[in-house]
Formats: sequence, C-alpha cells, structure tokens
Amino acid sequence: MSYIAEYIWIDGTKPTARLRSKAKVCADGTELGLWGFDGSSTSQAPGANSDCVLRPVCDVPDPIRGGDNRLVLCEVLNVDMTPHASNSRAQLVETAEKYASFESLFGIEQEYTFFKDGRPYGFPQGGFPAPQGFYYCGVGSDEVWGRDIVEEHLAACLDAGLEISGINAEVMPGQWEFQVGPLGPLEVSDQLWLARWLLYRIAEDYDISATLDPKPVKGEWNGAGAHTNFSTKQMRENYDAIISACEALAKNPQEHIENYGAGIESRLTGSYETAPWDKYSYGVADRGASVRIPWQVHRDQKGYIEDRRPNANMDPYVVTRLIVDKVCSNA
Repeated sequence: MSYIAEYIWIDGTKPTARLRSKAKVCADGTELGLWGFDGSSTSQAPGANSDCVLRPVCDVPDPIRGGDNRLVLCEVLNVDMTPHASNSRAQLVETAEKYASFESLFGIEQEYTFFKDGRPYGFPQGGFPAPQGFYYCGVGSDEVWGRDIVEEHLAACLDAGLEISGINAEVMPGQWEFQVGPLGPLEVSDQLWLARWLLYRIAEDYDISATLDPKPVKGEWNGAGAHTNFSTKQMRENYDAIISACEALAKNPQEHIENYGAGIESRLTGSYETAPWDKYSYGVADRGASVRIPWQVHRDQKGYIEDRRPNANMDPYVVTRLIVDKVCSNA
C-alpha cells in the first residue's frame, strides 16, 4: 500500500511570498524525508544552479484526499542544508528558543476576501453593493457570500487537527475571517500557513480565489488584516506586564510596519478600524489603536494584547518573531 504526501512550501516571490506544493507517492511505512524542487521556477534559485531542498517541519492528516494521506509543510534549505534566504521560519526558531521561558502564546485572526470574475464575491457586475454595515457576522443570501466554502474549510482544518478557534463573516461582502490559536509562535505560524493552503485549495474547487490583499477595494471599504493576539506567562498573570509589552512595541514601530505585509500604508489609514501606519498608539478596547488591550483584560488585570497592524498578507514567522523579540527582550 502507498500514501500520498502533499509537500507544501513558501516560495521566494516578493514582496509577498506564495504557497507552492507537489505530491509524492510514498510506500506504506516509509518516513517523510527530504525532497527537492526547481528553485528557478519559484524565485528561489538561478537556472544554472536551481536545486533547492524541502525539509518537513509539520505534517497533518490530509482532509481532502483522506485515508492515510498527509499534508507536509516544509522549510526550504540550500543544498548544503543551511536555511535558504527565503526561509523566515529558521529565524523564528532561534528567537522562540531564546525566549522559551516566557511561554509566549499567539492567536492570529486571518482575514481574506473571495474574488470571482475579477471582483469581490458578492459585488454586482459593473457596480457596488450596499454600503458596509450589515455584512459583518451577517446571515442571509443578501448579506453573505461564500459560506459553503468557509464551512468546508473549517471542517477540513478541524479534520487536519489544526487549532482553528472560530470563523466569521467580515465587514465587506465576500470577506471572511478564521482564527488560529492560541499556540506557541512556531506552532501558530505553521498552522496558519497550512490553513491558508487548505483555503486556497478548497476555493479552487469552486472556481473562486481567496486573496490576502490588504485593501482589496479602494474607497469606503474595510481592508483585510491579520490581527495578532499575544501574551507571555507574565502578561497572563500581571497587568503591569501588559503595559510593559505595549510600551516595548512602541520602540522602533517602523520596523514592524516594514515587516507586517506589503501595501500596509493602503490599509492603515487611521480610518476603518485602523491606526495610521506612521503613528503608534495603544488603548483599552480601542480598535483605532495600533495595539488594543481588550476590555476584559483591563477588568481582570491580566491577559493578552492585540496587535492590529499586521496585514492579511503578512508572514506569520516574521510577525511572531518581531513581537516575541521586542516584548521579551524589553521585559
């Protein structure tokens, strides 16, 4: 007997990396091992020296093929087994190990937008729907589009054993969100990439694309973010650590803006539940701040914070690394 392993990796496309995958038929009982690919076709190598290496880092049951088949998330290596320049996971490993005693946890809210025939799913041809207001967490065929894909994606993520903690329709038609976590920085990042792959793959069957564009429609419409909830052991026990974390993130905020996803200035305008990209702020229950302290955290005097700046198209390995490093190094 054999099983199919779908090897999934992150390519070198700039400014926003893309997911790639290919299937390998494996003999029953054999372990997942190294594999290779043509890096000249993924912006990761020149044609004259094109070999790149895939090393499995996380594998889960394949909910699409079923049976004993697996989804295998891989990191990209050079042929000398060093991390490839596009391998942002390797940098996170170092940071996560350095600050492991802080027991950091993340919950990431991944927003995305369905597109059909070149326009957001639910937008009429050649025009616009009613202004946003009733679509968020809406119900009914006049308020939500794509629920069948969303439900199938949720079921697939659960069948794969991913820590999906919820879904909801978002503020713009055809816009949705799923949440991953709470998990450690490596685990939440690995699982978010796998959940993204499943979303793209399932939407493919409906001839609909799921996009992470941070501002899919210009004008009076919300953008798409990846609000990142974060806590350390100290923050989960003491409110002073909450304030210290918010203050730590105020140090060199431009570094975060530059690494929180391409096109961030188009989304962080100071309107539509965002803070301006060039001004850092934090506040209790304030969705117009860069970092929000939830009201119940203020009430309980312990808990977590929400960094509202990351774009939908952010790299979770980069975002979690920056937050862990900034907060823990200043604790």
